Amino acid sequence: MLRNFDGFIFDVDGTLTSTNELIFSSFNHVTQKYLNKKVSNEEIIAMFGPTEDVILKEWMKHNYHEARKDYFDFYSSKHQSMADIYPGMLSILEIIKSKNIPLSIYTGKGKDSAEITLKEIGVYHLFDMIVTGDDVKEFKPAREGIDMFIEAFNLDRNKVLMVGDAPADVIASHSAGVKIASVLWDSYAKNKVLQMNSDYFFETVDEFKSFLEANI
Repeated sequence: MLRNFDGFIFDVDGTLTSTNELIFSSFNHVTQKYLNKKVSNEEIIAMFGPTEDVILKEWMKHNYHEARKDYFDFYSSKHQSMADIYPGMLSILEIIKSKNIPLSIYTGKGKDSAEITLKEIGVYHLFDMIVTGDDVKEFKPAREGIDMFIEAFNLDRNKVLMVGDAPADVIASHSAGVKIASVLWDSYAKNKVLQMNSDYFFETVDEFKSFLEANI
């Protein structure tokens, strides 16, 4: 049987794992310490796109290096108690791996936080390629991270699926000419994503798993 997909690209936050609250708390940990102010979730979301380093440099100026260390110490130490892989996602990744289908990450997170998260939730070893915000010249919603994967594994764009929860994932996928599955189980921008022209929408991990099993 011919399968419909020969490559999969996953976003991290809000797609594989419930890290959004951890990210908000980590930023507030350093803004309260160094800037004596609390930052709203909306203000943090508005900064999404560039890596944590870019955001911290913008906010912290002279205290950047100390604030960066504090951010990642907090992010790492609180990960286990504040964030976990969504139930069923590990099984999905293992199904893809069992078919020897190339599997990639494309995230706006920086390399350090992406590695912390993927190792904490026990899936780091499953990915054939990990593209973070530190690995590209242009941040998501630029298509660069998708193109890197397609070129590395010589894939047909029509048979690659990007899986993500955010508007940036939809924009990047359309630009790169790959299919996009918008997952809505923990999207911070669900209403906006629903208004976009995604190829597929999934409200639950189980829905996505059933779709996957029918297409590979």
